[in-house]
This record gives sequence, C-alpha cells and structure tokens, in this order.
Amino acid sequence: MSHFSNIKTQIRNLSSLQAALSDLGVAWKSGPSTVRGYQGQTRTAEVVVEQSNDYDIGFSWNGQEYELVADLQYWQQPLSVEGFLKRLTQQYAYHTVVSEATKQGFQIAEQQKNTDGSLRLVVQRWSA
Repeated sequence: MSHFSNIKTQIRNLSSLQAALSDLGVAWKSGPSTVRGYQGQTRTAEVVVEQSNDYDIGFSWNGQEYELVADLQYWQQPLSVEGFLKRLTQQYAYHTVVSEATKQGFQIAEQQKNTDGSLRLVVQRWSA
C-alpha cells in the first residue's frame, strides 16, 4: 500500500512554480525525477524537493495541474503542509500575474506587501 498522498493545487505553470519555490528558499531540482517515499517506494515528478530524512516532496503533472506528492508522515519543512501550500500559492500567483502582465506590455509600477501578508501590485502600460 502506498504511503504517498496527492494534494491537488491550482498550479499549472511550471516556471512560476519553480520561481515560487526559489522565493521561499526551497531547494528544488527539475525532473522528471524520483520522489523517495516509505520503504523505498517512489513516484516520478517534474519538480522534486529533497528532504534530509530521505522522504521527498514532489510536484507531479496530472494532466490539468501540478499535484503535491509526498508521504505526509515524514514532512520535514519549517511550515505545516497547509502553511507551505498557502505561501507557495501566493508566490505562484505573484509570478503568474507578473509574467502575464509583462507579456501584455505592462510594467510593475508599484509593489507593496501589506501587514496581513497580502501583496498589492500596480501595473501600468503606456500607449502611443
């Protein structure tokens, strides 16, 4: 029986996911690579976060989004799974918005982190 859990996310863009992990100071490697689990079980994922206890965290494409794949019993991160996903999702959203705005010719005019942890972005585009 597998010890791996798959947690659905709203993450669909690989480069924004990787940038968000880097923002959080999480070392990751690009896959496809092996996620190590309980009693030598493995899964394949596009992004793998190796943990020092030899039980990894992965992000695997399910055809629609990247799911977090891990043996949650051996979670070894400073934040809980929920806290980690909340911070990751916020950084992911930031990178996605900036990337899409840039593609459409906008520039970041102002960026502010609020006391409640939310981010405020102001984008602008000049037209001739």
